[in-house]
Amino acid sequence: MMASRVSGRRGFRVGGFTLIEVLVALVIVAVGMSALMGALSSSAKTVVYMQDKTFAEWVALNQIATIRVTLQKGQIPATGNTTGDIDLANRTWHWRQEVVESQVPGIRRIDVKVRPKDIKAGDDDNWYVTVSGLAGDSLGAPGTGPVMSATGTTQPTIPGAGNTSGTNTGTSLNNNGTGNNGSGTGNQGNTGLGNTGTGNTGLGNTGTGNTGLGTTPR
Repeated sequence: MMASRVSGRRGFRVGGFTLIEVLVALVIVAVGMSALMGALSSSAKTVVYMQDKTFAEWVALNQIATIRVTLQKGQIPATGNTTGDIDLANRTWHWRQEVVESQVPGIRRIDVKVRPKDIKAGDDDNWYVTVSGLAGDSLGAPGTGPVMSATGTTQPTIPGAGNTSGTNTGTSLNNNGTGNNGSGTGNQGNTGLGNTGTGNTGLGNTGTGNTGLGTTPR
């Protein structure tokens, strides 16, 4: 809190901060500035790391593209591990390539790991990115696969082959229904009503039977 003192000669009051209050304010400012500087430093490191990851991914993609370009027709890359260094963006990058068999005959998978050369680590540590690709002689030629669109899947047109469409002809069967005539004979003193015969409904017309009425003897 603000302290005050009274001047003995002129009789007026002078306000100010005590030493404790000044020290507390300086501590609060120092803690806040430390937290702000830590956040800014962490953000700067994250930006630099993401930039390095992007460059490392470019190195891996270039390595896979180089393997595909150098392959002759019908040739597949040899299995095994390969390492090397390359310069990109004013920095030297160390890459490790592994070619393994895939589940599809004639196609092999290429895994490329990249990290800066100045980072010393083991074979399985501190890799910035790992990019995988395929290479082989069983890959389809461009334009021979199905085309996906918003309206569905369209099969590509093969030169020299026409499209064949089959049409099935349906046969309609008509069943004629025949109604049964009902007849009844009433007993003496009672009114006899015959049964009503109704035909079955087929796929064609519907047959309906006639209604027979009994007679009452006198």
